[in-house]
Amino acid sequence: MKYKDGKDGKYQVQPDKSFKIVPATILVLVLLGFSFYLGGIFCSEKNRLEVKLVQDVSKTVSSPKESAVNPLQIKSVAFPECSANYQDYTPCTDPRRWRKYGSHRLTFLERHCPPMLERKQCLVPPPDGYKPPIRWPKSRDQCWYRNVPYNWINKQKSNQNWLRKEGEKFMFPGGGTMFPRGVGAYVDLMQDLIPGMKDGTVRTAIDTGCGVASWGGDLLDRGVLTVSLAPRDNHEAQVQFALERGIPAILGVISTQRLPFPSNSFDMAHCSRCLIPWTEFGGIYLLEVHRILRPGGFWVLSGPPVNYENRWRGWNTTVEEQKSDYDKLQDLLISMCFKMYAKKDDIAVWQKSSDNSCYNKLAQDAYPPKCDDSLEPDSAWYTPLRPCVVVPKPELKKSALGSLPKWPQRLQVAPERISNIPGGSASALKHDDSKWKVRAKHYKKLLPALGTDEIRNVMDMNTVYGGFAAAVINDPLWVMNVVSSYSANTLPVVYDRGLIGTYHDWCEAFSTYPRTYDLLHLDGLFTAESHRCDMKYVLLEMDRVLRPKGYALIRESSYFVDTITSIAKGLRWSCRKEDTEYGATKEEVLVCQKKLWYSSNNSSR
Repeated sequence: MKYKDGKDGKYQVQPDKSFKIVPATILVLVLLGFSFYLGGIFCSEKNRLEVKLVQDVSKTVSSPKESAVNPLQIKSVAFPECSANYQDYTPCTDPRRWRKYGSHRLTFLERHCPPMLERKQCLVPPPDGYKPPIRWPKSRDQCWYRNVPYNWINKQKSNQNWLRKEGEKFMFPGGGTMFPRGVGAYVDLMQDLIPGMKDGTVRTAIDTGCGVASWGGDLLDRGVLTVSLAPRDNHEAQVQFALERGIPAILGVISTQRLPFPSNSFDMAHCSRCLIPWTEFGGIYLLEVHRILRPGGFWVLSGPPVNYENRWRGWNTTVEEQKSDYDKLQDLLISMCFKMYAKKDDIAVWQKSSDNSCYNKLAQDAYPPKCDDSLEPDSAWYTPLRPCVVVPKPELKKSALGSLPKWPQRLQVAPERISNIPGGSASALKHDDSKWKVRAKHYKKLLPALGTDEIRNVMDMNTVYGGFAAAVINDPLWVMNVVSSYSANTLPVVYDRGLIGTYHDWCEAFSTYPRTYDLLHLDGLFTAESHRCDMKYVLLEMDRVLRPKGYALIRESSYFVDTITSIAKGLRWSCRKEDTEYGATKEEVLVCQKKLWYSSNNSSR
């Protein structure tokens, strides 16, 4: 012990620490040595485990960086046939599942895709007696009855000249509920009311409640490209009839969610007695039409309550009720900055304001209110409808109808909305178009049917600016341009160019019937989406959508090509590998054709 002089002058006893220093040091050294020993054991085992894991994984999946040597490989698969009652299977709008969902605002007709455990892994068969579709342009007026064997619509609508059965065919005389004497005269009157339909000002249109798409079919010869929209309802197959005829169409309904299109896209929207209750639920359905309609665009309505003064007796109502409905509709349209443009007989035309002066005058407490900035106007994949007016962005002054170049010049001009896309510019669009011209020329060498009447309905499954569609614009076909809901939002540019398309997520089924497309084209889809979407299900969906004897052009990384070929064999496709236009080794082109086969399995799956 040591003594220390305290502050009070007395000595204080202090503990002697010297004897504890040596044992403590030894103890620390022992503990450190023991920890290093344990750490060595742990790290050694961990390294051995990591090596084993890497070895195990490498047996099944090779790195894309090594794709030239070790492409992805899977065992060959063979898919069974679905039962015959799945011949018109639409997975996300399946009538078998409707009762699971509510009937309020027809929500059961919206997309409700099956959970993973309920997804089908079988091949959808064609109807008995199915034949390759009649080729365009004859298909606009006739189709094989066995391809769409629905007598219900024939019995219910034959008096309105929608269609009639003659022997082995359905004939389409071009009639409709509001134009039983023919769609040609109906559109002639519409063009008199809207001169822009004649000179290329109006290029894109949407037909809500399209029937068998006679309106959209007639407009094709007049340079207007129409998306015909209808739900899977008691008419059985409106959209299927449209696509069988070679007319663009998609399954959809205005209910509780936005339609899968960007804002300010269509030049014209049309409803011919489509039975949509426009003034109900605060006018929310009309607000959706307002959102997707371009500034300066036209909304055309024929049927109740238009021309109620002369038509009310045939509508099982009173003239007072119809007048009240018409006044409500007119007030609602004014509150959304529509103005009456023209009206004659059964057709009324309103025009959406082409600038923001009207929206700036709307009162703060007016209904419907202006939408705030909490929801992107182009957000349209499972996005709920909102009871508010989407005001066009004031800085977009060249996107209004009348400010855009007329068709076909509009196809080649870079839209101003391309600046909203990362890396988007006029030079980027020009480069993209040049690239696709070269590719399309090469594709026609690989697939001589491309550019002939053998291929009519085409889908570009993952477009950017619509370059492939632009490159084949003079061929006797149309292209549905699909933009992934997970990729950059380029669909507004597609519409501004005068093309059509939709948002979609390829982890789910597309909104169409089986056997509705002649050609499916994709460019690096699996490279972009394989981390989210199971390749097997994407290819099964492609098989469902593709017509028998139809084609798939699959441009993909060499890493995936062998796997795609293996799965395609299980789909009963024949595929061959081809070089790209420049012979690049990192990617290849698969040219595949679907086989025509008939069901041999009537049991349910």
